[in-house]
Amino acid sequence: MIKHYSESFLSGNKIALRKITKEDYANFFAIEDIMESRLLMNDGIPFPPTEADHEKFLSEISSEKDDYMFAIELKDEKLFIGTIAVYLVNWKSSTCHVGVSIGPENQGKGYGTDSMKVLVDFIFNYMNLNKVKLQVFGYNKRAICSYEKCGFLLEGTIKEELFRFGKYHDIYIMGLLRKDWECKT
Repeated sequence: MIKHYSESFLSGNKIALRKITKEDYANFFAIEDIMESRLLMNDGIPFPPTEADHEKFLSEISSEKDDYMFAIELKDEKLFIGTIAVYLVNWKSSTCHVGVSIGPENQGKGYGTDSMKVLVDFIFNYMNLNKVKLQVFGYNKRAICSYEKCGFLLEGTIKEELFRFGKYHDIYIMGLLRKDWECKT
């Protein structure tokens, strides 16, 4: 039993999740600096962070905190393509938030969906949480479709919350309950 879990732990069909290493920093910086990526995941002013900002952010990742960020690696090529994270863990209410960032050249290939399914399995089977939540910008249709494939449901809409491209956009709140995920697996 343990052998099976250790061989499949944090592994999907196309990707594997692993710890982020110093060797990943340059690729992480490159992905996070792409304006298209920033416009899809960050609600702040879309100005690229400095290298020092990136290094500070990555240096604060620790297994001692209740935030967990993994590198997403293509299994066959051993290639870093992005990150996926669990954050804002609320142990009392048994909830958390998730987020994923994949470089544009690797989007639309199923890697995000595969990564999210692996992360959700980790959350429910290893962290023992009951609900996974996320926020997604209304114009990020590809991400919404991916989240729906993973079982997330729309729980609410924050109307005209984000100013981008000269107008206001909605932010969708999506969630996935353990019982609904267990019914799908």
